Amino acid sequence: MPEKNGISILDVQNLNAFYGVVQVLWGVSFTVRKGQVVCIIGPNGAGKTTTLNAIIGALKSSHGRIIFECQDIGGLPPYQRVLRHIALVPEGRQLWPGMTVEDNLKMGAFPPVFRSRAAKNLELVYGLLPRLKERRHQLAGTLSGGEQQMCAIGRGLMAEPQLLLLDEPSLGLAPILVDEIFNFVGDVAKKGVTILLVAQNIDYALRVSDYGYVMETGRIVLQGAGDMLLNDHHVQQTYLGGTEQLGAAYAPS
Repeated sequence: MPEKNGISILDVQNLNAFYGVVQVLWGVSFTVRKGQVVCIIGPNGAGKTTTLNAIIGALKSSHGRIIFECQDIGGLPPYQRVLRHIALVPEGRQLWPGMTVEDNLKMGAFPPVFRSRAAKNLELVYGLLPRLKERRHQLAGTLSGGEQQMCAIGRGLMAEPQLLLLDEPSLGLAPILVDEIFNFVGDVAKKGVTILLVAQNIDYALRVSDYGYVMETGRIVLQGAGDMLLNDHHVQQTYLGGTEQLGAAYAPS
């Protein structure tokens, strides 16, 4: 496995999870190392969002371990995981549309331990996302889709994450905005934030990721470096339309 510094920040070990009586995760295991962008890719309904919900504690796992910075956090409630600097940017952004951009960002620092540093962290977010600073008094519901996604990511950064969980950050966005969002994900990673990314937009996710896992029907079926998975026959045929289409899509103009 390619490593940034070789130190594991997250180890998920043999994770099983259920929705009611229906099992949705089957022995899921993977590792995220500090400084990496790691993606979990696969079709809709594969269990990718469920995995993130189990890591943040929104869904209780029935079996397995979630080790974050050498501590088993599987029994902790979600708020305690946030206090350990894990932040989730959920699918669909889930902003408060009737609140301003700045108030939405401040909600990311709602736990008292973060409030004393909220002003400083707000300036850091605005430094990364100057467009949000320009719109800080604008209602979040009036932003474009791409701006709303940036606001949701900025809100996640207000919790000073050591691990940022991104669930489908490009969902519903026009192609030009998808470029912008994934470029921003790369910029966040360069600031030292470790990222676990879930995406159906497989080719973008693999290009920005150091390492990737392919999930199908609640199981990890393939793993490898991002560029290796881009060239994997199963990934190309199943998700990227075959090598000829992939080559045509990225031929030099």
